[in-house]
Parts: sequence; C-alpha cells; structure tokens
Amino acid sequence: MPRNLPGTLALIVAGILTAGSVCPGARSQASSRFAALEIIHDRPFVMVMVNGKGPFRFVIDTGTGGQAFVSADLATELALPEMGQITLNDPSGRGGRKVPMVRVDSLQVAGVEFTGVKAAVHNLGTGDGSCQGLLGFALFRDYLLTLDYPNHRMELTSGDLQPDGGRSVLPLRMSDGIPVVTLAIGATQIDAQIDSGGSGLSLPSQLASRLKFASQYSSLSNAHSLSTRFTLVGATLAADVHLGSYTFKRPFVEINPAFPLANFGSSPMHDFALTFDQKNRLVRFSAQQRILHLSATPAPANLNNAPEREPVDPKLVPLS
Repeated sequence: MPRNLPGTLALIVAGILTAGSVCPGARSQASSRFAALEIIHDRPFVMVMVNGKGPFRFVIDTGTGGQAFVSADLATELALPEMGQITLNDPSGRGGRKVPMVRVDSLQVAGVEFTGVKAAVHNLGTGDGSCQGLLGFALFRDYLLTLDYPNHRMELTSGDLQPDGGRSVLPLRMSDGIPVVTLAIGATQIDAQIDSGGSGLSLPSQLASRLKFASQYSSLSNAHSLSTRFTLVGATLAADVHLGSYTFKRPFVEINPAFPLANFGSSPMHDFALTFDQKNRLVRFSAQQRILHLSATPAPANLNNAPEREPVDPKLVPLS
C-alpha cells in the first residue's frame, strides 16, 4: 500500500505562518495541562474540540510546519469559513498544491484553548484509522510541548528548558517551521527533522551511498509525497547512530531518494518523552535506557470497510 512519507504529510506550509503573522491565541487555567495520547503504529493521536464540537481525533505532527489541518468532511460539517488558499509543498522542492484555508475560532486540546487558528483543508491517509485533522508544530510555539510516548501522554506547560551540555537537551533549529537536530552516524554529522507524523529513521539516498550496511537493501513499499513518487527501501546500518548521549545500536533505516534531509520519525521516538522549547530552540530527549534498538518500521493496519484512498496523481514525478 502506498505511504505518504516521511511524515503523515511531511509538509512545508507556505502562507500559514509568514513574517509578521500572528500566532493563534491560547488560554489556559493552569500552567501545565495533560491529554492522553493514542499511539497507533507509533504515531501520536489526541482528541480535540473544534468550535465547541467533538471530540475529534487529530494526529500531532511535528513534521508539519503550520498550525493545523482539517479534513474536507470536518470543514463542511462545522461550516468553517474559508480564508483563501495556501500552497502545500514537500521537502523535495518539486512542486506544490493549492488547498483552501479555513478559520477555526476555537481549538481545544489538553485543556488549552487556541483561538483564531488557521487550518489547511487536506484529507489525511486512512492507514492508521479515522482521523479528522492534524495539529502542526507551529500551533505550540508559545508552550513547552511534551510528547511522552512510554506513558501515552501529551503535556503543555510554560517555562524554559535548560541546556545540559548536549546529553539530553539538544540545540534545535527550524527548517521551514519543522524542528531539526543533529545526529551522528559514526563520525558523520547529519541534520534530521524530528517528525512525529513520520515512520522510521529515514536517510537521504545520497548520504546512504556513503555509509556501510550490515544487511542488503530490501524493498519496503511504494511511497508518494505531494509531488513525487518513489520506492522506499531499508537496511540495517553497520554503524551506530548517536543522539546526544543516546545510542541506537546498528539500527534499521529507511533510504529515501526524494528528500534532502534525514528524518527522525515516529518509530525511533517510541522510547522517549520529547519536550520541545521553540522559544529557546531546544529539545529534550528522556528515555530510561541509553542504548536503544530500532527494527523495521511497522506497517499500517489493514482496515475493513475503510474509505478508499484518493488515487495517486499520475503527474507525480517518479524518482528511482
């Protein structure tokens, strides 16, 4: 089954947050609020109230550089007013797609109300079950956002992270609104997007061609993004991957010919509680063990009586 990789959408959203734009308002009665995370194929889902209606199931996707997405059905059901169009792009840089943008007056998650949210209208894949929307990384820029995978919990709180010499708290840079950290494969330093909507640990094919592997490549799936289609392959690295003081021992990685950066997706996150501090450009990784293992990415579930996927656009650029 084709997959949208490396993220649920893995989108750069042009026009949602531009220079001088206003972040959505947020109101809370406490400094720290929690919500349950539903983890399916390692991806985090949370229940959200939209304009006082719901709850609706949304995925939290740090690999999407905008505020929010809603499905076309949800936009129609709630009669969300359109605010023009925006352009969705993916990291391949090979094209984009214009979609409607709507205004959400009130979006509530984890006891926090965000107001005046701009949301792109775009249907999400059905591989992980019913999902009415997506919460992008930019929505949480005024908070410390914690995604606690082992305890299935999301937390929004105020405050600041403090550097610890690069052991668990790492510098964070932003690439088109998406968080990026530095990984080390042996002596090679690489930039990797932190993408909770993604799948495994994905490496660009140009980098992979310079690395040594402990196994032969195996075909994983046919995949597509907004503008490209390609075959995704995987193999076990002969070297370890280091993230601060954490080590993935000879992990299984995906090889992606479409995108220029590595992608630290949902599967390698499942041992961690991650806390993002966008204001100070820091991210904290907390896990009980320092030596971690990463096997092949789990496949999406096959759903009975699920709605059919939209057909892949035949104009997508094929990549080998």
